[in-house]
Amino acid sequence: MNASVAIQTLPEVYDNDEIVRIVDEVIAYIKSTGYKYYVGPFETTIEGDYDELMDIVKECQHIAIRAGAPAVMAYIKVSFKPDGDLLTIDRKVTKHHLDEK
Repeated sequence: MNASVAIQTLPEVYDNDEIVRIVDEVIAYIKSTGYKYYVGPFETTIEGDYDELMDIVKECQHIAIRAGAPAVMAYIKVSFKPDGDLLTIDRKVTKHHLDEK
């Protein structure tokens, strides 16, 4: 693993149920990739190979359009370290969720 990408997909629709439906389709696609991911309230983070993650980011936009969004905006954060020594999702957030049931 040499990259971590956080993606927030924002379909250009104005009905909350429709936003959730489209974003759920994007998240289902991310889950189907087999990469480690973490869904947060505003974005989903994925860990893996940089080039493959960039392809996933691109496909997320296509998924939203195919799901019915007339347009989509995305906010992307990328952490890339060629030698692969990145802070992982687990290291960043697990300690904050230990008390959840």
